Amino acid sequence: MAHDAHDHHDGGHDHIHGHGHAHAGHHHHHHHAPADTGDWRYLLGLTVNLAFVAVEFGAGVFSNSTALMADAGHNLSDVLGLAMAGGAIWLARRAASANRTYGFGKATVLAALANALLLIFACGAIALEAVQRLAEPAPVQSGLVMAVASIGFVINLGTALLFMRDQHSDLNARGAYLHMMSDAAVSIGVVVAGGVIWLTGWSLIDPLVSLGIVAVILWGTWGLLTDSVDLAIDAAPRGMDVARIKAALLDLPGVSAIHDLHVWGLSTTETALTAHLVHARPDASDLLVEAQRLVRGFGVGHVTLQLESDILPDCPDC
Repeated sequence: MAHDAHDHHDGGHDHIHGHGHAHAGHHHHHHHAPADTGDWRYLLGLTVNLAFVAVEFGAGVFSNSTALMADAGHNLSDVLGLAMAGGAIWLARRAASANRTYGFGKATVLAALANALLLIFACGAIALEAVQRLAEPAPVQSGLVMAVASIGFVINLGTALLFMRDQHSDLNARGAYLHMMSDAAVSIGVVVAGGVIWLTGWSLIDPLVSLGIVAVILWGTWGLLTDSVDLAIDAAPRGMDVARIKAALLDLPGVSAIHDLHVWGLSTTETALTAHLVHARPDASDLLVEAQRLVRGFGVGHVTLQLESDILPDCPDC
């Protein structure tokens, strides 16, 4: 994906497009490789959790615990989520083609959106199960329930910790982290419910705890859902202050106006910006280098700027 800065002289206007590279003054910037978020974590998480889902579901059937079976279903949704997220990371690393000029980076956004929807679906299934249990409580083998759920807590927490470091920089890692932490919370809830049932025989505690956990999971998932929807419709990523970027560009010496400013996510980790700068400086190439360096300081990897000596007819509303 080689990009160049081109100078077009048309009616006294300098149109300088710097696509990720500022060639003026021989400054080269390469920001095209997707961040390495570690495929092995998704594979490890998938393998361990898939094995546990099979064990947990079997134990749920054996111990007559719908809570364990519901937890296994929730774990399975997270295994599918990890598969989608890991697959999207792999797609994002594939090279761009003639017609897919940005590559497959957007697949990471679609996977994050699917993960959020999957979590909400899983919450609905758990809530439905819990309501049915409230209506018809059933006796369970609480000791086996507590043992299996405890193992589930350790596995889920361990998997979540694999993604903790990158959860603030990559939406897919955040999705995986939230998935596994929610599973750990569900497992703890099942352990507590099993303990209370074992001590008191009051089986209604199981669905009540499940409903409380569903509320916590939905609270945590809402941010992931809104962030992934924003990225899917090319909104500026969370934490990217577009107003500050615009003000900083307007503060550059000689810049009198800015228009057609767009900031959007190419993937869950890569951000792009395009803008037209109106200026009165003779050193257009130097201005391009300064502007690109400034924008990159805000964490934008792909920068495309068009420099104009006055506002062109292609922007009548500017």
